[in-house]
Amino acid sequence: MNQLMRYVPAVIVVALLVAFGLTLVETGGQKTLRAHFPRTVSLYEGSDVRVLGVPVGKVTEVRPNGSDVLVTMEYDDEVQVPADAKAVIVAPSVVGDRYVQLAPAYTGGAELADDTVLGLDRTSAPLELDDIYGSLDQLVVALGPDGANKEGALNDLLKQTAANFGGQGERFHQTVTDLSKLTTTLDNNKDQVFGSAAKLEKFIRTLAQNDKTVRDFGTSLAQASKMLAGERNDLAAALENLSLALADVSGFVKKNKESIKTNITGLKRVAGVLVKRRGELEETLRTAPLALTNLLHTYNPDTGTLDTNANLTMLADQLVSEPSMVLCTLVNQLNRGGELCDLIDSILPRAGAFGAGSGTSVGQRTDPTLGGLVKVRE
Repeated sequence: MNQLMRYVPAVIVVALLVAFGLTLVETGGQKTLRAHFPRTVSLYEGSDVRVLGVPVGKVTEVRPNGSDVLVTMEYDDEVQVPADAKAVIVAPSVVGDRYVQLAPAYTGGAELADDTVLGLDRTSAPLELDDIYGSLDQLVVALGPDGANKEGALNDLLKQTAANFGGQGERFHQTVTDLSKLTTTLDNNKDQVFGSAAKLEKFIRTLAQNDKTVRDFGTSLAQASKMLAGERNDLAAALENLSLALADVSGFVKKNKESIKTNITGLKRVAGVLVKRRGELEETLRTAPLALTNLLHTYNPDTGTLDTNANLTMLADQLVSEPSMVLCTLVNQLNRGGELCDLIDSILPRAGAFGAGSGTSVGQRTDPTLGGLVKVRE
């Protein structure tokens, strides 16, 4: 038993070492990624695999695969790569090794699974220098003597362009400078420019929504233009006559400007007097019709005299039968508000004591407005 107890510490130490080793193995694992590229110039086994330019793995195999190249890569399993990532071969210089860039960077969501295979639709390779030279060669051949310049058209274009642009360097320079200022101004006022464009778009959309109204307006305008075109001779004659009349009026005003000025001054004075005396004028206009009517009635055409009837007997009868009405009629000439008449009514009785129920209009209060025909000033 004692001998077994001796080996217990050693067993515990070994177990701890094994656990620590397993931890290292688990945290230092690798994920495998395969990708098909159209070509892999200057990409070899051992080339870097990077994310945002930081090396995270290595290329383990580059193998032709029919019409493309299959590249096998391994990267640290601690590195997070999005499930929709793409593989791009990056050439840091024209000559030199290249590396594979996994993009975009991981920002969340599903991760790229281990042993994923990326097709040609998720990979790309840089354009080679030979391809650029080949494209330039094709362009030169197309523009050469067997191509566009077969009949000398390109030479003629260059010569004519040189002749037209000769000696215009300063103007070209000014044009480029002005264009630069224009673009700077547009950039500084891009909010206003886009705002104006948005308002213009709303205006155009409104016109489109009211297309029938706009068309009707255009039709009416066309009809009006047609009518004016048909009457253009009469319109021209009318304008000519108006021009002559305005010339005569202008001459008349020039010749009589002093008299016109005097008349306008006098008219201004008369208007001022009328404004100041508008109360008396209103009263005159209000009472003149009745006075003229009474004057007409007093004229006796047989004798050519003005005859009047005082009707003192009727006045005496009214004073006896309806004293308040007679007094109200008299005081209404001085007090239009009716306060004195109300005071008289409170002192003197109406027709109740002097002939009430006689069936006549005697005893009723007078109406100075004549049924609303005359406006009474309060």
